[in-house]
Amino acid sequence: MEAFSDGILAIVITIMVLKLNMPKDTSIEALREVFPIFLAYVLSYVYVGIYWVNHHHLITAVNKVSGRLLWKNLFWIFWMSLIPMATEWMGLHPFQKLPSLLYGSILFMCSISYIMLQSEVIKINGEDSKISESIGKDRKGKASILMYALSVGFALIFPSISYIMYILVAVMWVVPDTRLEEIIKD
Repeated sequence: MEAFSDGILAIVITIMVLKLNMPKDTSIEALREVFPIFLAYVLSYVYVGIYWVNHHHLITAVNKVSGRLLWKNLFWIFWMSLIPMATEWMGLHPFQKLPSLLYGSILFMCSISYIMLQSEVIKINGEDSKISESIGKDRKGKASILMYALSVGFALIFPSISYIMYILVAVMWVVPDTRLEEIIKD
């Protein structure tokens, strides 16, 4: 399951990088035209990286794999696979309502599906397991879901606020989450 998920995430990143275009010429204006697409790529690359790291730690703590876990993992991968499309649209149309809304909606569903996956891992390992203790109340996860939901709402009014929220959530998660690393050491 981990190898399959890693492969899909590698493909997601590959698709995103293949969507990057070189400037048409060597002028600043040509560079300015492709810069929003590059920034959208960087943000999405960070998100895929964050999920990859956390998924790796989560799956390493699994005692056994069940059919339910596989389906929840596939559900999460489905939403992750939509990131390249939303990234390109947002990059081509920066600060526009619908691209920002779609991007935020996909990030929201990535977080919801990841929480579902995480809950299944806890269920498999038991409520009194080390993984359950490590994840605890998962304030970061719940705060992320709330911020994504708010960003989707803001996308229709002030897309720039949505962008700030996407960046804030990414920054919040770039700081390594050591809760699961402790389990891996044991």
